[in-house]
Amino acid sequence: QVQLVESGGGLVQAGGSLRLSCAASGSIVSINAMGWYRQAPGKQRELVARITSGGSTNYADSVKGRFTISRDNAKKVYLQMNSLKPEDTAVYYCNYGGSYGTTWKDNFWGQGTQVTVSS
Repeated sequence: QVQLVESGGGLVQAGGSLRLSCAASGSIVSINAMGWYRQAPGKQRELVARITSGGSTNYADSVKGRFTISRDNAKKVYLQMNSLKPEDTAVYYCNYGGSYGTTWKDNFWGQGTQVTVSS
């Protein structure tokens, strides 16, 4: 099992910045990926950004150039969010996936942190 604890959400005005953090514990493996997803009311959960243990990143088109995902070890990941827009308002979830033998397991989620951007 893997446990994920997020922090850093809050209320910010449009154009402002927030930094989300996610700390993983438990059965962490060296080959893994951590990411941030978000879910706004009435919408499906969507990928925001993802980073692999090798350092590869990918971003949703809507956040490219504004958000940056980073990690400082295999267990902690950050999402720096700049130039925030009201449409970024959502609950942000941290996700972990890892290679366990021949199986990729990625159904580990944090509890979510609310990000609200006022106009």
